[in-house]
Amino acid sequence: MPEEHAAPRPPQRDRLLTPGEVAALFRVDPKTVTRWASAGRINSIRTPGGHRRFRESEVRALLRGELPQPRQA
Repeated sequence: MPEEHAAPRPPQRDRLLTPGEVAALFRVDPKTVTRWASAGRINSIRTPGGHRRFRESEVRALLRGELPQPRQA
């Protein structure tokens, strides 16, 4: 019987969270999350419309007490 080989999977894309979703996880106001991003305490991505989004994996790491890694541009 021939062995079946699964096609290589593309890397999973990280879910992007809104400031409100991040705020709910940390139990803070969404403006606090925006200030954290401005201060570099948490990495953010800007949508084409200029809104901030946060990678779920980074947010979960912060919740576990891990420090964020600076992103290369």
